[in-house]
Amino acid sequence: MPPANQQPSTNPASNLDFFSIPQSFLLQIGTASILLLLITGKTTVRALEAIGEASEELLRGDRLPNLDFPEDHETNQT
Repeated sequence: MPPANQQPSTNPASNLDFFSIPQSFLLQIGTASILLLLITGKTTVRALEAIGEASEELLRGDRLPNLDFPEDHETNQT
């Protein structure tokens, strides 16, 4: 049987520094990161839509140059 006047250990069993950070600070960091992620996502969608519209305008048929194809009788003569 251990003695009754034994001093408790000064080192806690689980030394977690994570819990020493205030919860309000963790909440602020989490909120800011989520808002930044949402803003970045919205900006990315707008940029991709603009790129899509620009490529669509670039590849429209009326913007392409007219190609001169040789006539059938010109190719048969050679």
